[in-house]
Amino acid sequence: MNPGLSARLGGLFPVRFAALWSSVGLLLAGLACWALLGWSAAWALPGLLLAALGLRDLRQRRHAILRNYPVIGHLRFLLEFVRPEMRQYFIESDNEAAPFSRQQRSLVYQRAKGQADKRPFGTQLDVHAEGYEWINHSLQPSAIASHDFRVVVGTGGSSCTQPYAISVFNISAMSFGALSARAIQALNEGARRGGFAHDTGEGSISAHHRVHGGDLVWQVASGYFGCRDEQGRFSEERFAANARDPQVKMIEVKLSQGAKPGHGGVLPGPKVTAEIAAARGVPQGVDCVSPAAHSAFSTPLELMQFVERLRGLSGGKPVGLKLCIGHPWEWFALCKAMLESGLLPDFIVVDGAEGGTGAAPLEFTDHVGTPVQEGLLLVRNTLVGLGLRERVRIGCAGKVVSAFDITRMMALGADWCNAARGFMFALGCIQAQTCHSGSCPTGVATQDPLRQRAIVVPDKAERVFRFHQGTLEALRELTQAAGLEHPRQIRASHIMRRTAQGVRPLSESLQLVEPGALLAAQAGQAPWPAEVFRRYWPGASAATFAFEGSAAPQR
Repeated sequence: MNPGLSARLGGLFPVRFAALWSSVGLLLAGLACWALLGWSAAWALPGLLLAALGLRDLRQRRHAILRNYPVIGHLRFLLEFVRPEMRQYFIESDNEAAPFSRQQRSLVYQRAKGQADKRPFGTQLDVHAEGYEWINHSLQPSAIASHDFRVVVGTGGSSCTQPYAISVFNISAMSFGALSARAIQALNEGARRGGFAHDTGEGSISAHHRVHGGDLVWQVASGYFGCRDEQGRFSEERFAANARDPQVKMIEVKLSQGAKPGHGGVLPGPKVTAEIAAARGVPQGVDCVSPAAHSAFSTPLELMQFVERLRGLSGGKPVGLKLCIGHPWEWFALCKAMLESGLLPDFIVVDGAEGGTGAAPLEFTDHVGTPVQEGLLLVRNTLVGLGLRERVRIGCAGKVVSAFDITRMMALGADWCNAARGFMFALGCIQAQTCHSGSCPTGVATQDPLRQRAIVVPDKAERVFRFHQGTLEALRELTQAAGLEHPRQIRASHIMRRTAQGVRPLSESLQLVEPGALLAAQAGQAPWPAEVFRRYWPGASAATFAFEGSAAPQR
């Protein structure tokens, strides 16, 4: 063949156009059968649709791959679309966490459904791998009558007059708006049945939180939803009206969350429905803004005064803080404000950077915020070192789904644990990771009324209740095996960890501050108990969140 002609034909009929020309051929064949053989014209329809699609692909300007691979290029987008599901169901191993492993999800599903959660044939974990952990057992196990473990919050000498006995396992902050109405109802009914707490999230208390009357922890964030005036400022009157409701057991001032610390948020106007507007106290159909910072206070001392103010307005209920640890000196400034003012929060919830959310920039999800182990340890060490640990309770959150997860958090200093995604799994979440899209396949994280119908509230509430009960029963068995009477007795010395240097107690792998050690160091009577205190404590001030020392990090 003439080389020039061959080149011209190759330009018209490259292999990558095979699907397009096959579609044209299918169209011509259908037309021929219709014209010559009397077949129905419908036989030409598939070829017509595919050929039209191919011509559209050639002319469109958005996707380069479709211009070069008309028709067949759509297969790439289809495979990309189903890739997460294909990986989840057919490729990933049982222990591959992305972000929760199949084994973790299966444990929640089994407990939520009341199915056997036992495992045959031994562990699937590599017990010789570096980082493997276990809890030491006793040759004289204890016998604990009930798995209903509780911690009393509000007895630390503050002005709290309505202490609350909180379960050691509770529902973490998830707002109505992020979750569907039926999901909120099912969570709250499960919490009511199990006697544990349901955190409202910053979206405030909706009508759906009130249907079943389960215990609420009302979260007050920078948007002051449910307690704001028309300008978005904190309103004492509106706060008191909600806070004094008997269903509200504690108030949580959110400073930051692990999934996107230091980042505000906007709920677009079209998503601000009448129900969401009523719960948050904002206009319907108008963009709902959550600022990155609070406007009711600007210094650590003002924050402590704000906490005390909320306690009084609530009628003496426990008031605490929720934060993901960032700059260490800012946390130290809060502690100095506690010492200087004598005003203490009743509790602090430490959120880890492992936290989940329906919408956060990738950079924040992956690279902003302190993981829960380091954050929790710093909070525990600081309060212990200042002699405040018994006056301030500590909660924590960050990928907690099993009884061993709770055990480990308590070994690091937590009094209780919160879980968000674990309870979402109990509702039926399949980790499709489409929470931000409004197209949640199980109706958990969507406002689409048709998708929400997938949640049958009585059934899902039963599953939430069972998951909580099954997890605490497993915690009871772990605590008994260790020879203890309550999970709060678990210490880091009970947890063993395999490291590159050999097996050692977790207490030897971590820096644990002794009671009063930080006060002694501050007075010059002892060395600093850890490098982080030596470097940042002197430059922290109760009067400002800014670092005032000479050892500020250099560029």
